[in-house]
Amino acid sequence: MDMLETKKSLDVELIRNDFPILQRKINGHPLVYLDSTATTQKPKQVIDALVEFYEQHNSNVHRGIHKLSQEATDLYDDARNKAVKFINAKGIEELVFVRSATEAINLVLYSWAMQNLKKGDEIITTVMEHHSNVVPWQSLQKDGVKLKFADIDEQGKLRMDQFSELVTPRTKLVAVTHVSNVLGTINPVKDICKIAHDNGALCLIDGAQSVPHMTVDVRDMDCDFLAFSGHKMLAPTGIGCLYGKAEILEEMPPFQMGSDQIKSVSLSEATFRESPWRFETGTPNFADAVALGAAIDYLNKLGMHNVRAHEKELVAYALKRMQEMNDVKMYGPTNPEIKGGVISFNLGDIHSHDLATILDEQGIAIRSGHHCAMPLMTRLGVAAVSRASFYIYNTKEEIDIFINALEHARKVFKL
Repeated sequence: MDMLETKKSLDVELIRNDFPILQRKINGHPLVYLDSTATTQKPKQVIDALVEFYEQHNSNVHRGIHKLSQEATDLYDDARNKAVKFINAKGIEELVFVRSATEAINLVLYSWAMQNLKKGDEIITTVMEHHSNVVPWQSLQKDGVKLKFADIDEQGKLRMDQFSELVTPRTKLVAVTHVSNVLGTINPVKDICKIAHDNGALCLIDGAQSVPHMTVDVRDMDCDFLAFSGHKMLAPTGIGCLYGKAEILEEMPPFQMGSDQIKSVSLSEATFRESPWRFETGTPNFADAVALGAAIDYLNKLGMHNVRAHEKELVAYALKRMQEMNDVKMYGPTNPEIKGGVISFNLGDIHSHDLATILDEQGIAIRSGHHCAMPLMTRLGVAAVSRASFYIYNTKEEIDIFINALEHARKVFKL
């Protein structure tokens, strides 16, 4: 959880000094990195934590009594405790280390859904979901499980009236993104969880785009599962987390089977340890977990409410500047209070890949394409969109550079 109570403006120039990659030039221009929704850049504090681990503490965890193993184990366990506190879980038994938010969702698929859902049961999700929160549930359709999607309105907000009607006693799981990676829409997840629980269903929240950007409290939200990835919150790739309520995880069988998750093994059977270890077989990604802990320290020092306030300020400024332009079509809410740090748009009839190429020539990194949200693209009636996304190291001056580059693109394509 957020360690700071006093709101303050981020010292962005000081923050930028922590990110070595921001000193780079791309095609002769200073790097303007507007693709943090895909992955964030890494501060020196996280990079140094990873290097220090390999140089000073590298050893397998939970398996040795020598000093290196004990040091590595302590650092690994400490990182889990930091992640637990960051989302306000009750304890370590509720926080499973995985490779990514995608793996976290698949863990729920294999260890909970496949064990509990049967023909005629229903899963409710939305048209704004990332593929990682659609494709896993589609795999259950062959067993007669029904998948239903709540729509969005013309502002890109979830149609809560329709959502409420879709959730019935036949619903066994509600799986919804907290923040859309395309629209930026911040969904009312606390209300969504209550609707699910009122109908006897569990609720999984995809927190890949929320945990890095705002205060997330799983106990206040009352979700049953929460998935998020480290690489979207300053940490290395290959580490993520699944939060699950302790009483639910304790009833779930292992996702994969092997070593370190067991209490005992004979030639005929095995018995498994309690959560989270029953879900973490094999050598864990302990080095990147330690670096995730360093990333959490960094964000806690900034204060998550300050991170969120900075992004709102950037989004408000970018929306204002883009609304002044001709030929720009934006998607999603235009109210920064209900929008994350992402703006998806199209500029005239320029294909998003062509636009991204033009901007890259000027050192500006944006994302283009369907953003692993093809059902949403179909709903919006487009093949692809361009996406600019912001984080703690971005500035209004960079937004001005971005806007000037869009104007340059208009001239190049004679709009």
